[in-house]
Amino acid sequence: MKIRDVRAYPASFPIPPANRVALGIGTAIKRDAVVVKVTTDEGITGWGEAHHGRAHTAVAKLIETTLKQLILDMDPHDVVGIWQKIYRFQLASHGMGAGTCLAMSGVDMALWDIRGKALGVPLYKLLGGSRKPIPAYAGGVSLGYQPPQALVEEARKSLDAGYKAIKLRVGDTVSNDVQRMKAVRLAFGDDLVILTDANIGYRPDDVRRVMPAMDDLGIGWLEEPFPAQDYRSYREAKSWGRTPLAAGENHYTRFEFNRVLEDGAITILQPDLSKTGGITEALRIAALASAWKLPVHPHSSMTGLNHAASIHFLAAIDNGGYFEGDVSRSNRFRDELVENPGTLDRDGNVWPLEAPGLGLEVNEDFLAKHPPIEGPGYV
Repeated sequence: MKIRDVRAYPASFPIPPANRVALGIGTAIKRDAVVVKVTTDEGITGWGEAHHGRAHTAVAKLIETTLKQLILDMDPHDVVGIWQKIYRFQLASHGMGAGTCLAMSGVDMALWDIRGKALGVPLYKLLGGSRKPIPAYAGGVSLGYQPPQALVEEARKSLDAGYKAIKLRVGDTVSNDVQRMKAVRLAFGDDLVILTDANIGYRPDDVRRVMPAMDDLGIGWLEEPFPAQDYRSYREAKSWGRTPLAAGENHYTRFEFNRVLEDGAITILQPDLSKTGGITEALRIAALASAWKLPVHPHSSMTGLNHAASIHFLAAIDNGGYFEGDVSRSNRFRDELVENPGTLDRDGNVWPLEAPGLGLEVNEDFLAKHPPIEGPGYV
């Protein structure tokens, strides 16, 4: 079997004003994605998602030119060899850094989809896992900056759906963040797992001030208070409280995660299968983390392709944690591009799909009807 074609589809849709969410990186006004299609000479098609990186047309162009030229006619089963070729001839030697990681992630995911389809097995079995329940938390572009009571009501919808854990957006002001966290804890009690994500919105002094409140409220983690490469601030912040620090969605490949592990400040690891180098590389990162006895809670990207892949991945590693369920009020990439990437049960768990590969069919008409919208997705 050989790779005959590689296509990338940058796609977008606007978010209605009533459904826009304010976060540490701005207010979401549209959603972007890059969907990757790899076709073999035997007619098997694999699908993947490359994170848009706020430059979805550029990521798609990189896939359809440089990466395509590197991997045409290679065996799609050779995921390690293909990964290494892209790494050697593009990422390691010619730059494009994070952009290359995003692009190769989508290609790699599509190759694993092909492997599963060719062998007639779901991805979790191909990865050596079993069909088991995966705990999920309510995340995605949701639960953002708003009055405390409105946040409580939004959180209530997720709890009513079955979630036992939710992620609140912080990084506004310390005072506002503490008010919102207190309101949710008071409304739902100590049994609810509350996680937080600052989207790099905090300064070191903010973390020093917010940590005592997080400790008192039993917050499960503080995610990305600082940019990914601000290693010094992470090391310092570790001593300011008991709440674990989380990061990883903006760390790329096992080589960057190796530095994270050695520093010892970040103990909740969150690689994104559509950003860090794909499923092949995420497995290596999980193995590194396992050696340090640290859990992996993968960050979820835009589409149901990433969501399904993340659930399969969690079912196949020995240190898997939460799946990030997307409870965004407006995500057509979750609801219309594919069907049902994962259903939440009443115990707050999701299960990997049983069909071969990722277990999903892509609505190509949706891609044709939602061409890219240029410009930033957050303002």
